[in-house]
Amino acid sequence: MNRQVNELIEKIRKLEDELENELAARRDELRFQIVGQRIRFEQEILERHRELKTNLLRYIAEARPLVALTAPFVYALLFPFVLLDLFVTLYQLVCFPVYGIPKVRRRDHMIYDRHQLAYLNILEKFNCFYCAYANGLISYVREIGARTEQYWCPIKHARRVAGSHRRYSRFLDYGDGEGYHDTLEELRCDFDNRKANGRKKNRD
Repeated sequence: MNRQVNELIEKIRKLEDELENELAARRDELRFQIVGQRIRFEQEILERHRELKTNLLRYIAEARPLVALTAPFVYALLFPFVLLDLFVTLYQLVCFPVYGIPKVRRRDHMIYDRHQLAYLNILEKFNCFYCAYANGLISYVREIGARTEQYWCPIKHARRVAGSHRRYSRFLDYGDGEGYHDTLEELRCDFDNRKANGRKKNRD
């Protein structure tokens, strides 16, 4: 990887750190703390959240008819999602130990905490749970796919890839035949997630 690319990756890493600092400051403003698996709001904020909750029957009654009609199409996706989850999980359980690829941890991608928000009614909480599962699953599958690609074909495309995964920047340049043969085995063994995130080994 040339110097310019390394410098750009370092700039992206610094921007990610700045973003995380801003998000932490915003959490302080909203007055909540993360304690283990629980989210704790100050009592005054919690009471205000309860006041803001929309009654379930009113929530359903005020929904636009066309939005309600799309609900079966939304929830029907649960079945292919579950099948994808099962097959991809089975794939990594069987294949990753053979390849020497570390397994992707589900808990790093499946985050369920929105149900703890007191200003959501039960249907809103269910929808949030569903969205968390669907998007967490996509993230989980994407990381499994990224690690598979890093093992079997860590080569950049000739054309720009929209929304490339975090490992892609470390792949070999398109057309670099010598680099491919010289460093393929090294790349196949290097699954340090901190490098994939653009962070140095001495950082969290």
